[in-house]
Amino acid sequence: MAKNLIIYYSRTGENYVNGSVKTLAKGNTETVAEFIQKAVGGDLFRVETVKEYAADYYACIDEAKDELRQQARPELKAELGSIDEYENIFVCGPCWWGTFPMAVFTQLEKLDWAGKKVMAVMTHEGSGLGSCERDLKRICEGASFGKGLAVHGADAAKSEKTVADWARAQV
Repeated sequence: MAKNLIIYYSRTGENYVNGSVKTLAKGNTETVAEFIQKAVGGDLFRVETVKEYAADYYACIDEAKDELRQQARPELKAELGSIDEYENIFVCGPCWWGTFPMAVFTQLEKLDWAGKKVMAVMTHEGSGLGSCERDLKRICEGASFGKGLAVHGADAAKSEKTVADWARAQV
């Protein structure tokens, strides 16, 4: 059986949900990443930055926009050194300005993607997958790509069957 890895970034605290800011004890992307793990097995790797993003949602999105403009690569608390033991890698994150948070790219750019199968997962409040699949194809050289999945963030907690069915179809 193929070995799976779920790399994800998720924001707790203030998040945009159905048109207003709400406080979440668990981020939407973390919920979806756990659904993938439950459906197909595998290891979870949470991307965490050394410098925390602002607790205030609006300040956070300003920081994210600045990082995107600068193509910043925030320092991470921990990094994967290798993905050699994995065949399938799910890359999960919230849609920040049309793509993954720059911290996700900090991690991805350090890995050898040759022979891996990569699937994009994006939680969003209306942006769908944005440009994340195109961005993954640029960064994950040598990988093949499965079908991406966009999950409406406000519905993440209710998405288990959809996520599980999709994940099983990818591996």
